Amino acid sequence: MSTDNGARSSHRYLNRELSWLDFNHRVLALTRDEDLPLLERIKFVAIHASNLDEFFQVRVPTVLDSIDAGVRRAGSDGLTPRAQLKGIRAAAAEQLLDASSLFEEELRPALAAEGIGFVEPDELDAASRAWVAQLFSEQVFPVLTPLAVDPAHPFPYISDLSLNLAVFVEHSRTGPSFARVKVPPILPRFLALPDGHRFITLESVIAGHLDDLFPGVKLLSHSTFRVTRDADLDIDDTETDDLLKHLELELRQRRFGGAVRLEAAPDLDGDALDMLARELKLTHDDVYTSKGLLGLADLFELYDIDRDDLKTPPHNPRTPLPLRAAPDSATLMVSASASRRGTPEEPETGVSFFDVLKRQDVLVHLPYESFTTSLDAFIRQAADDPDVLAIKLTIYRTSERTRLVDSLIRAAERGKQVVVVVELKARFDESANVEWARILERAGVHVAYGVVGLKTHCKLAMVVRREGRGMARYCFIGTGNFNADTARIYEDFGLLTCDDDFAVDIAGLFNSLTGYSRKTDYRKLAVAPHSLGQSLTKHIAAEAAEEDGHIFMKMNAIVDNEVIDALYEASQAGCRIDLVVRGICCLIPGIDGVSENISVRSIVGRFLEHSRVYRFGNSERGYTILLGSADAMPRNLRYRVEALAPVESPSIAAELAEVTDMYLEDGIRRWELGSDGEWTQHGGTDLHEVLLARHAQRRG
Repeated sequence: MSTDNGARSSHRYLNRELSWLDFNHRVLALTRDEDLPLLERIKFVAIHASNLDEFFQVRVPTVLDSIDAGVRRAGSDGLTPRAQLKGIRAAAAEQLLDASSLFEEELRPALAAEGIGFVEPDELDAASRAWVAQLFSEQVFPVLTPLAVDPAHPFPYISDLSLNLAVFVEHSRTGPSFARVKVPPILPRFLALPDGHRFITLESVIAGHLDDLFPGVKLLSHSTFRVTRDADLDIDDTETDDLLKHLELELRQRRFGGAVRLEAAPDLDGDALDMLARELKLTHDDVYTSKGLLGLADLFELYDIDRDDLKTPPHNPRTPLPLRAAPDSATLMVSASASRRGTPEEPETGVSFFDVLKRQDVLVHLPYESFTTSLDAFIRQAADDPDVLAIKLTIYRTSERTRLVDSLIRAAERGKQVVVVVELKARFDESANVEWARILERAGVHVAYGVVGLKTHCKLAMVVRREGRGMARYCFIGTGNFNADTARIYEDFGLLTCDDDFAVDIAGLFNSLTGYSRKTDYRKLAVAPHSLGQSLTKHIAAEAAEEDGHIFMKMNAIVDNEVIDALYEASQAGCRIDLVVRGICCLIPGIDGVSENISVRSIVGRFLEHSRVYRFGNSERGYTILLGSADAMPRNLRYRVEALAPVESPSIAAELAEVTDMYLEDGIRRWELGSDGEWTQHGGTDLHEVLLARHAQRRG
């Protein structure tokens, strides 16, 4: 996406918000990939739209707050808040138009060619009109509430991300009158007609029956609009005695955040647009117009169409090799929850995790390897083992009720000590995490909410087991959440170990999360906010001092100036640096005398690249590899509890080196960042398909 480079960066740093918009543009580009099945392309349109909604809910309000506070000073990227906002508005408007054009001009006709059509009310035959009329009368009309705007009816509250009809009627001699009709989100947006292959939108059904909502008055015009509000929560847990109750109150208030964006169909009356902007306290710069459907995130509904021929075949996650039992071992049935999701899984084996981990560490690579038969099974086995005395776990984001949560509850009911650190402030998962906290507490689980003032983002588990040699501790550290749903689409690593030093560190970290420990010295873990940032920069400096230095860093984002400056210094020392950054990248590669030895690439595709891997060294000298949940961002390094763990098993380090090297191959499909701050797409082989094939070949 081409934008004015002068509005994007200073000499050394790219702007965080504009870099994120570049990432979302890379997501949108997937919808143009004709090698992808059609419904997969539709899904990426929805993902792009959902991402952009969240950006306006969370990031744009931060910029607006800076402007309202009178901040005029440029940041390290050279942009003032007003310059950022100008760049954001231009890039977001361009992306909205691109997404709308892609759907209307390419994907909608492609769906029609596959027998999946969208129709308007005036295109229906008599039988279909009768069916729609009955549907409206029985299911839609009862949940609609038209709201007039006049001296007796104040302008209504318009909820976040709501789709609405702006309706003008001739109601009095004073001129046209305005009414708002909310398209109810409790009903499907896309309604399948009885023939099963044609759809009509809910808003067009409502528009076609406005006479029923406004009987006896003349309808003048109608159009659609959509509002986005500030949905970020400003929670200061140092100022409350009960974080859970305070968060529940804040969640109730979230829906009343100020409006930050108004999306309008092109035919929305100018007077209506002026009124909406005025009442929502927006300027016309906050208005985004696009043809076709508003709220393209709702296209997720279409992915549920029963057309497997238009979707990527589901992959079959494999059990990690060390956790596979001998062929004659008893197996357990695959989980009912996994079966309901429709994705095949290997059956679980009866292998003892504790016996395996006494012999070796185990690496799990999601989604290529199975969450159900590895991490989920590990916790379940611990819950059922009479010799297990305690289970400790962190939860940042989790899915609907899964066997993992059931295992924790069952363990508590059996008298084991179960401790779960729930991060209540995980953005947009706050409500779910409040509910999990309540459920777990009622079951007798010890629930804690971490350290005051810090989010708990690390992904840790520990099982304490009574054995002949005394007490043994089995640990897990990962790059992703204990979430059975995202484990099928997020690329992540997890490390299982019974190393004593790891166990001491993780036990100490849990004590910090649940008690008043101020532990800052750890044997092997690098822990934020105490030492993780310093550990990263020390590793970078040490590798830069090597004659054949090579640094590989794979992460979701790199924003932190201290880490960026350390990489710039390493580049100037002649160290080769390869960065794989899925999302935000504020570092600029290829600047003469600054970063000419740094390359940056991004992989965006079927699976969400979510793991964080920091690799130093080469095949001749050996590797130092760190795994964990922390990106190179100020919030991860200073305002969260995070952990990075060294990979000490030579075989696992070699496997990680082999996998991460694949990200650097020239034949892999990728995006590359240039010294001008622009991303360039390069064709090639889909890395995710290569890794799927690799794991399939290792089934043994």
